Amino acid sequence: VLEDGDLQDLIKPQKVVFRSLNFNSTLHWQPGRATEARDTLYFVQYKVYGQSTWQNKDDCWGIQNHVCDLTNETSDIQEPYYGRVKAASAGVYSDWSLSCRFTPWQETMIGPPTVSVVHNHKSIIIKLQAPHSPYKRKRGSKIPMTNYYHLLYQVFIINNLLDEQHRVLVYEGKDKVVKIEDLRPGVSYCIVAKTYMPMLDRSSAYSSRQCTVL
Repeated sequence: VLEDGDLQDLIKPQKVVFRSLNFNSTLHWQPGRATEARDTLYFVQYKVYGQSTWQNKDDCWGIQNHVCDLTNETSDIQEPYYGRVKAASAGVYSDWSLSCRFTPWQETMIGPPTVSVVHNHKSIIIKLQAPHSPYKRKRGSKIPMTNYYHLLYQVFIINNLLDEQHRVLVYEGKDKVVKIEDLRPGVSYCIVAKTYMPMLDRSSAYSSRQCTVL
């Protein structure tokens, strides 16, 4: 039989971390070591660094998930935040488990651009669109990530006659429309792109590939 104190330790959430993509920021944690505590509920609070009072996140109060969306609560992207989680099982509450400090502007990962490709006889025209943040303008449209960072696009071409993994960087810059010329007719080419933040020296993953035959 577990003592309450033991159960308190065993259900305490582990590895509380923020994960963020394009400012969609969620708090994640792993359950405590007590595998038999299946009815465990979790309670989430957050605060801005330097504030003394914690705020309850109502949507994540007594939940069974191991993730909590704090996008709206972390919308001041230059501020550092903390999150914390406690667990309850069989009427016993664990202590709080604290995240590391999280500053959205410095730590959010950026997504790849959206890529569309049109071609003519010997060239490909590539249209690029930056990812959007979850935050909206007054008119209701989502604010693009280019509002928050100086972003560059990196465009790579894959010549399918050569090696699939052989991506050649053909453009880096801010243009949303890029033309690649002097390509060979009848050859299949694929385009992938990344978003790059020079200030933080951070790149997105590759976009999904867009392929065309000239």
